[in-house]
Amino acid sequence: MKIAVDCRHIFSSGIGVYLEGCLQYFAASGNEFVLIGKKDALAPYLTGSTELLECSIKPFDKKELICFPRSILKTINSCDFYFSPYFNIPQGIKIPAALTIHDIIFLDMKNLVSRAGLAARAFFYKRAAKKSTVIFTVSNFSKLRIAAHLKTKNIIVTYTGIRRAVLEYKEKRKKTASIVYVGNVKKHKGLSVLISAFNSLLQEGFMYRLYIAGSKENFRSKDSEILKQTENNGAVVWTGSIPDEALCGIIAEASLLVQPSLYEGFGLPPLEALYLGTNALISDIPVFREIYGDFPVTFFKTGDAEDLKRKMRALLPLAGSSTELGEELKSRYTFKKTADIILGSLKQLK
Repeated sequence: MKIAVDCRHIFSSGIGVYLEGCLQYFAASGNEFVLIGKKDALAPYLTGSTELLECSIKPFDKKELICFPRSILKTINSCDFYFSPYFNIPQGIKIPAALTIHDIIFLDMKNLVSRAGLAARAFFYKRAAKKSTVIFTVSNFSKLRIAAHLKTKNIIVTYTGIRRAVLEYKEKRKKTASIVYVGNVKKHKGLSVLISAFNSLLQEGFMYRLYIAGSKENFRSKDSEILKQTENNGAVVWTGSIPDEALCGIIAEASLLVQPSLYEGFGLPPLEALYLGTNALISDIPVFREIYGDFPVTFFKTGDAEDLKRKMRALLPLAGSSTELGEELKSRYTFKKTADIILGSLKQLK
């Protein structure tokens, strides 16, 4: 098979992680690939079985919908399939399209964006369902929600996997009096619940530091209240964008990772925390029950700062996990499985 892979999301948060994880294994599959994007970003993935198709047009840009370059379309349409790690597809693609919808949060939580923003997202979701031959997603929870909203049936679950940087991290870290949160400040991440619980613990005399590993800027749906709650609070540290190795170190030496999400399509940070030997305290949302139900995590009542505080108080003296979960986690959630499912599904469609 020859597959055109839209790689323009290579550095886009969880979507980029999913794409990079798949690209690691695509080249070794015996198939041919055309990687759509910029050379400097894709250089590590250009091998004998891959070729570069330069494209600087951003996903969802109006040029993608109206005047996508014919030269690029000609190359894409010479392939057997078009694959995107997200749900964008340029106008003019005539070959079967395999798109990825990680979640359908904006249709489930309509208050996250304006009416205009909701209408735009609904348009792209529905367009993806109409133009795709198959839709991939990252959990059974997301599969059910996509099917309910888009009335489409050909949806295949490809769980995400542990990142290469985490798998290759070998440094042993001594546990410190720290808690870590990994993610952005979008409202559905529930970070305000964590801040409230953490501040309450500080008032009770807990001498811990909270590391927020993620960006607090450039999100239209960000929770601005969080910024106010953390101003002039020396116990809260915003790391901003940091290298993978530094992030692994912060997670590995933390006494606890807290993931207070109100909604997720998958939710990777607790998985990587467990792999690095750190306890995970996570919200009791359906997808977390699906992904983590068989692992030694602790659930708290979603959106309940008091319950979160009680669980944090009980867990923090344990100072991290001593359970050896590495091999079990790797065998269940691996990007090789993800890539194999994607390529196997496309082969069946050919």
